[in-house]
Amino acid sequence: MQVRDYECDIQGIVNNAVYQNYFEHTRHEFIKSAGLNFADLHKKGVDFVVYKVEIDYKLPLKSGDSFISVLNFEQDGPLKIKFLQEIYRKGDQKLMSKAKVIAVVLINGRPSAVEPYMKVINSFPNV
Repeated sequence: MQVRDYECDIQGIVNNAVYQNYFEHTRHEFIKSAGLNFADLHKKGVDFVVYKVEIDYKLPLKSGDSFISVLNFEQDGPLKIKFLQEIYRKGDQKLMSKAKVIAVVLINGRPSAVEPYMKVINSFPNV
C-alpha cells in the first residue's frame, strides 16, 4: 500500500488512527482470500467483531511512503482469534507499527466458538 497525503496530520506523518484502517484492510483482504465473505456471513447472522486493539507505533510513515502490511493469526481460546500484524516500510524494511487485534465471532449477536472458522481459514491453500 502507499500513504496518501490526506492520511497525514499537521506534523506531516500518518495520523495514528489511520493505522487502524491499514490493519483492518489487511484483515479483510486476508479473510476474503481464505474464501470467507463478510457480507454473506452477515446475512446468515454471523459477524466477526473486533474486541480489542493494541497498537505500537515504532516509526512514522510519511506521505508517499510505500509499505507492506503483514498478518499472522492464531486461535486465542474457544471464542477469540488473535491477529498479529506489522507494517514495514518498503525499501529499508523498517518496522513502522505493530498491532495485536482480538476478534470474536457473533452468531445472531451472541459469542460463538471460532473453531469452525479457524478450520476454514487454515484449510484454504492460499493462506
